[in-house]
Amino acid sequence: MPEPYVVSETARPSTAPEQGHPPAKPEQAREFTPTERQALYDVINARRDVRNEFLPDPVDPAMLRRVLEAAHAAPSVGFMQPWNFILIRDAARRRAVHAAFEAANAEAEAMFEGEKRSHYAALKLEGILKAPLNIAVTCDRTRGGKVVLGRTHNRDMDLYSTVCAVQNLWLAARAEGLGVGWVSIFRQQDLRNLLDLPENVELVAYLCVGHIDEAFAQPELQARGWRKRLDLDALIMEDRWQGPDGAGG
Repeated sequence: MPEPYVVSETARPSTAPEQGHPPAKPEQAREFTPTERQALYDVINARRDVRNEFLPDPVDPAMLRRVLEAAHAAPSVGFMQPWNFILIRDAARRRAVHAAFEAANAEAEAMFEGEKRSHYAALKLEGILKAPLNIAVTCDRTRGGKVVLGRTHNRDMDLYSTVCAVQNLWLAARAEGLGVGWVSIFRQQDLRNLLDLPENVELVAYLCVGHIDEAFAQPELQARGWRKRLDLDALIMEDRWQGPDGAGG
């Protein structure tokens, strides 16, 4: 058996592997078949923000584990892995979360005017009680210590990393036949209190999760006439910002 690699005293810190670990080497990159590539794009394009289509069937523990493993495989700044996943099944707690949503949603409705307010009031924007499982995805802003590689000049990189975990979860869930709905209309402090979050932990996403057998062919807000999908070509720029300043877009 080869002796373990030990960093010499004269090795430069910027290039030497961590003491006691052999130098890491990349492996041959896997090539995916056209069928595998298409399956990924199919899942991405079939993903929907689900509100009212949840079935009451419980989520199988093995399936849930696969989905959470996919979330945990997300990229993170400095390999910080700042996320936690709070699984919320208790009916009383979900009713309390739903009440918090209702209070915030009434405030949100009042922010729109005229026909837009009526349109907003007709939308169902959560599945808190209908979905058999709610998942709160949090970000521990102290994980990794005071100085985290890659976060030295942008403190919010840990939040962005956690959003990557949410997206992985969402896509894996869709591949498993599960729907996910992200509920964002809350007063943050209401949910912090309901979930007993410590000061160093931020709530990033409150998700409703469950089996579905129906889904919209296009995003629901587009199907219901709230907004249209923007043209991709109008969003691509070369080398620098070009065109309008983005105000009012």
